[in-house]
Amino acid sequence: MTSPARILVVFGTRPEAIKLFPVVHALKADPRFECVVCVSAQHRQMLDQVLEIAGIVPDHDLDVMQPDQTLDVLTANLLTGLGKVMDIVKPDRVIVQGDTATAMSGALAAYYRKVPVDHVEAGLRSYNIYHPWPEEVNRKIIGAMASLHFAPTTTSEAALLRENIAADRVHVTGNTVIDALKWVTAQIEANPALAAGLAPLEARFAGKRIIGVTSHRRENFGEGMEQIAQAIREIAQRPDTAVIFPVHLNPNVRKVMNEGLAGLDNVALIEPLDYPHFARLLAIAEIMLTDSGGVQEEAPALGKPVLVMRETTERPEGVEAGTAKLVGTDARRIVTEISTLLDDKAAYEAMARAHNPFGDGHTSSRIVELLANEI
Repeated sequence: MTSPARILVVFGTRPEAIKLFPVVHALKADPRFECVVCVSAQHRQMLDQVLEIAGIVPDHDLDVMQPDQTLDVLTANLLTGLGKVMDIVKPDRVIVQGDTATAMSGALAAYYRKVPVDHVEAGLRSYNIYHPWPEEVNRKIIGAMASLHFAPTTTSEAALLRENIAADRVHVTGNTVIDALKWVTAQIEANPALAAGLAPLEARFAGKRIIGVTSHRRENFGEGMEQIAQAIREIAQRPDTAVIFPVHLNPNVRKVMNEGLAGLDNVALIEPLDYPHFARLLAIAEIMLTDSGGVQEEAPALGKPVLVMRETTERPEGVEAGTAKLVGTDARRIVTEISTLLDDKAAYEAMARAHNPFGDGHTSSRIVELLANEI
């Protein structure tokens, strides 16, 4: 009997952990593979919350997070740290996800060792190298080196083919975030205590229409964040509406939101949520207002319209399908678009009932079978 293929799965942020834990689960359940997990801890606290709920104990932990570190220092630490891990593990293949500095550095370290790199959530493009920044370029760098490209949609597949990626290397699999959301939703149904921490807010805002907010994009730091805070202040003046805003740990976000929104009766500025509680927020929210990529995929799976506070998105499928709408960071436009969804039932239903293009919950099993074809 041949020994199992050793797969090193590399990730470092909360979104990566959410999107890769279903793949780790599937690999660990398959005797054809030995799955080794390395985390960079590019996000420490938020990463650990996902690891705990998913039951994953990393084999290697670089713990690179430092306050206010520059991208070049972070990248240098990631590249050398991940390289050392690969020299120890000697993987047959390396899996990275998405567009983070960890993913890009992991792909580059593997390439330097001539180890095949497989890219989960490949092919997303905004075609603007500064929006999202630096993620757009990170994805393109990974795409230049990847052996297998697991594209979530036909749109992302087409983007890769336009870049002359060989067609037999690109596979449309759906997005693993839907696998993760279905898994955690089932966990909450079996054990409601996992997401009971929002119960006091649910009671406080009973009868109000809840808007969930997430915001953390670097390109929105400064004036963009101030505009977002202003829009939330205006929306909060409506007596029928409440806002639940898990505020990102980055001080560029916290300072603006705490100064602009503290003390408003129907705005709850809360600490970042672990994954079960975030899934619960998606369930109880009527609208999600976000500059995140993942929320554009997750919220439509629960029938929740998404207003995207960005000028461009590398996930145009949601906009095309009608599940998401780009609204930028102008306060007046954000208020107008939210008000339309709150006041126009037909407009709301058109977004809520649109087909979610991002997956069916079986992406991880498809990825594992495609990997098995390579060993």
